[in-house]
Amino acid sequence: MKTTFYKNLILTLLLSVTLLQCSVPEEAPAKPNILFIFADDLTYSSIAALGNDEIQTPNLDRLVAGGTSFTNAYNMGGWNGAICVASRAMLISGLSVWRAQQQSDRWREGQEFDRSWGQRMSRAGYQTYMSGKWHVTAPSDSIFQTVAHERPGMPRDFWRDRKQADYNDPELDLNTVMPVGYNRPLATDDNSWSPTDPQFGGFWEGGTHWSEVVRNDAVQFMDSAQQKGDPFFLYLAFNAAHDPRQAPQEYVDMYPLDNIGLESSFAPLYPYRYDIGCGPGLRDEALAPFPRTEYAVKVHKQEYYALITHMDEQIGQILQRLEETGEKDNTYIFFTADHGLSVGRHGLIGKQNMYQHSMKVPLIVNGPGIPANEIRDQQVYLQDVMATALELGGADGMEAVEFKSLMPIINDAATGDNYEPVYGCYTRLQRMVIKDDWKMILYPEISKVRLYNLVEDPEEINDLGEDPGQEARIRGLFTELLKLQQQMGDELDLSEAFGEWIGS
Repeated sequence: MKTTFYKNLILTLLLSVTLLQCSVPEEAPAKPNILFIFADDLTYSSIAALGNDEIQTPNLDRLVAGGTSFTNAYNMGGWNGAICVASRAMLISGLSVWRAQQQSDRWREGQEFDRSWGQRMSRAGYQTYMSGKWHVTAPSDSIFQTVAHERPGMPRDFWRDRKQADYNDPELDLNTVMPVGYNRPLATDDNSWSPTDPQFGGFWEGGTHWSEVVRNDAVQFMDSAQQKGDPFFLYLAFNAAHDPRQAPQEYVDMYPLDNIGLESSFAPLYPYRYDIGCGPGLRDEALAPFPRTEYAVKVHKQEYYALITHMDEQIGQILQRLEETGEKDNTYIFFTADHGLSVGRHGLIGKQNMYQHSMKVPLIVNGPGIPANEIRDQQVYLQDVMATALELGGADGMEAVEFKSLMPIINDAATGDNYEPVYGCYTRLQRMVIKDDWKMILYPEISKVRLYNLVEDPEEINDLGEDPGQEARIRGLFTELLKLQQQMGDELDLSEAFGEWIGS
């Protein structure tokens, strides 16, 4: 009897343990970390693994190999010459360009910080941290819990003297009214500027190169975040590759001028530069001489590439530390830039134009479940990164975000574009629309229509805007643009400049 009793007791205990195990809920999976790496002035064709055989970007190449890259990621443009201001306002607010401008005004007045990317992630349980370029009207410490170094829109120029001048005067000698490092090089013996000389300040101000400061901040934060245990949202914004493009000499030496070519869209002057606000009065355009020379553009590309490769090295060290902390497998990594840059294409140097080199940026996503070494050519906006991070982090307020998650396209290559058509703007002087591989650019001040087939003419050299055979296409693109203006809150009236296309 005792034997039977003890057997029944043991069976009962075993059954109870089994039932208890079944009733214990499974531990919820840990929220993923979000590592956002943001470059400045980085055109879409500036990464070796994405087709540029002139540049060396081994660590960004690793991100490309380990994740999914978007080849048609756009910025919408901007409401003033500092395109980065609009781009970053859109990114932090989740609002399209003109509503982001309105949101920037509210931030300036101390309102609605709670609708920002950082605060939404904080409410979702994230440690939020920022270092680097900010250039947003909201105080950075009202958006992020911890701010290490907040940098301005660009490293400070080195002035010997400041003078007032009419910058649109064709006879003006820019060397007499601009900081050192502008309107150069005038010839092969022009040694007025050195990207490696700390005396010119800029990225060297403070004693440690600004890109290296971002790296150091990131490493320090990841070490502290590991101790706290909560998931982190790490926002790292490099000022690179914005001018003044300064890097250590070893990086400049990696790019001999003989190894640097010019794109087929290189031109000495852009014919409509004054009409679209891209003459010598625009700071970015004054960096190189008018007319552009092949030598000057190659020097600017050399310094651009050197600063990008130096940034790439810092990114590599950040990624290495992420691996060492053991957090890499639970971290989504986003890499993109605020907008592109011309660097001599179409006779332009800056980003205040509607060409692909200025509107498109690289966009790479790595992380749990992200397909490796895959390319997506769907049309997206770079600010879709914000919507994607909110979704992955389970943050609130998704219904108030105008941008879209990238995850459906990442998970299914057959998914359509996030946006079609694509919209672009620059102040009141330029508008753009892309649909079905065709791009129309408008210059309202001179009623100019430019039209390009982006498949047959990816460098946008052959303007079909005056081709009689394209009239129906142009009218259709105007219809699309007018719809987009209404959707975006774009109040620019195009009827006076383009009545012949709109009114009939």
